[in-house]
Amino acid sequence: MTELNNDSWTVAGRTFTSRLIVGTGKYKDFAQNAAAVEASGAEIVTVAVRRVNIADPNQPTLQDHIDPKKITYLPNTAGCFTAEEAIRTLRLAREAGGWDLVKLEVLGEAKTLYPDMRETLKATETLANEGFHPMVYCVDDPIAAKQLEDAGAVAIMPLGAPIGSGLGIQNRVTIRLIVEGAKVPVLVDAGVGTPSDAAVGMELGCDGILMNTAIAEAKDPIRMARAMKLAVEAGRHGYLAGRMAKRRYADPSSPLAGLI
Repeated sequence: MTELNNDSWTVAGRTFTSRLIVGTGKYKDFAQNAAAVEASGAEIVTVAVRRVNIADPNQPTLQDHIDPKKITYLPNTAGCFTAEEAIRTLRLAREAGGWDLVKLEVLGEAKTLYPDMRETLKATETLANEGFHPMVYCVDDPIAAKQLEDAGAVAIMPLGAPIGSGLGIQNRVTIRLIVEGAKVPVLVDAGVGTPSDAAVGMELGCDGILMNTAIAEAKDPIRMARAMKLAVEAGRHGYLAGRMAKRRYADPSSPLAGLI
């Protein structure tokens, strides 16, 4: 049991035990967000630098509810549509809080919120050269994932489905190929809607799952956060245990020979 409970993962030299990362958007208020984080067991929260107050002491701040000394803040570039915008945003985040472990996303257009991979790759290279450790949101493409890793990404974060859609993982094949080819952590980012979606991502061998809307827009966000925690743990244990082989026909659990 000790071995089962000590299954950690490492990104950019930092080690975590929880494999669930949660967001800080769409909640009723900071207090509800904090309660959901606690229920989820998450050790990392994403923070949209352009939308969440993390620097102005004259306004309610996220830090008043989620202690950055206990929970790792992962500044992200939500809402950025060019490499230049994303780089500038993360430079400001580093100035404000000293953060160098960051989440990079550069969107192509507003309807699908799909990543613009050309701009994403450009931003990854620049940020890595400036000493950032970018965890990068990307398409579910094993070739693009490898290019990002070569450019300096410390984690690959392919979408399971469009951001906020709750559709679940749409292409298990390519996610699995990304996992098999990566030398850095792989986390499903976007599209999770239910605990079973989270479990699927972990069963594919991903190192973690990132989600926001699935918890924040649930009828009971706190209970859903707890459910997602359990689902990620179950999926991870299922992956490590190794699933049974699939068969075309039935195979009895009890032997048919020696029947009375």
